[in-house]
Amino acid sequence: RDISFEFHKDGYDVIHRYSKKSFEIKPGAKIPKTICFDDLGAEENLKHFGNECNALSEILLSRYDLFISDGLITHMTTNLNASEIEKQYGARVRSRLREMMNVVSFPDNAADKRK
Repeated sequence: RDISFEFHKDGYDVIHRYSKKSFEIKPGAKIPKTICFDDLGAEENLKHFGNECNALSEILLSRYDLFISDGLITHMTTNLNASEIEKQYGARVRSRLREMMNVVSFPDNAADKRK
């Protein structure tokens, strides 16, 4: 949710902040910063100067490109299943997440892990 609020305030720079700017540049080295997005699906599409955007969807697509080219690692948690991810973010994001992520799932009757 915080990223959506950042997009509302700062605009498209937020997408770059969590994708293309996710590297620490040192002399002779480009070191990727691993990020964990918690509770994917809890955010809302917000507008920046009238332009509505699913910022997290755009960030994930950009991070996928950087995963392929530079080995950028992304972690995330979600309560959504694969079809719900596709409904909210589209088939393209679902397909890329399948390649980017190792999935750890729990049955519906599993005890809450936050306790």
